[in-house]
Amino acid sequence: MRRGFSHRGRQLIAVVALAVAIMAGATGPSLQPAGAQDVPPTPTPGVLTTPVANLDCSTVAGVATIYAIAAEESEARYRVQEELASQGAVEAVGRTKALIGNLYVGANGEPRACSRFDVDLRTLTSDSSRRDNYLYNNTLATRTYPVATFVLSRVEGLTGPLTEQETTFTLIGDLTFHGVTKQVSWGVTASLVGDTIRGTAVTVFEMPEFGITPPKVGPVVSLDETVKLELDLVLKPAP
Repeated sequence: MRRGFSHRGRQLIAVVALAVAIMAGATGPSLQPAGAQDVPPTPTPGVLTTPVANLDCSTVAGVATIYAIAAEESEARYRVQEELASQGAVEAVGRTKALIGNLYVGANGEPRACSRFDVDLRTLTSDSSRRDNYLYNNTLATRTYPVATFVLSRVEGLTGPLTEQETTFTLIGDLTFHGVTKQVSWGVTASLVGDTIRGTAVTVFEMPEFGITPPKVGPVVSLDETVKLELDLVLKPAP
């Protein structure tokens, strides 16, 4: 009887040990995919701490197709939260269709570095001409810095060419705004229908990051320093 009990005990111990090993494997690092912890997370839209790319875009290699922004069907916007003495909290929205640019696409449908767009800040208009004039002459100093420019350096989260189904990914590159260049990321949703790309892009920044002094004048009681930039883009094959 003692021998039989000892044998069953060893069997029980073996089963328990196997169960513990399985549980440890299920929760421990042994099931972690190799290199998974080394993959950096996709940056959220905004200004990055990494240095600007300063790409040499005198020539762009590996381009199969060039898409040009159709300005009449596109729009650039800013959004800022402000508090006015007479109205309280409001959202200031300025917009323009004065934007140009090209998207370079490789043979596999991937956007290529040095794709760029430019926005004429002198044409931004909101629901207040007083705000617009102060923006031109003071906040953005558009006589000195009339254009904002973005130059693409890389793409993250896009695993294949665009299709008719909307795809979300991130564009990263150098944004020059108000005389300051920073590397920023844009959250993008885009699709390709026929030969036309349609998409939206969003990023945010704090005014001091681009050397902008938040305006405090006239009816403006307070102003959120966070600026949201939005793009509605339609791109078609360049002639």
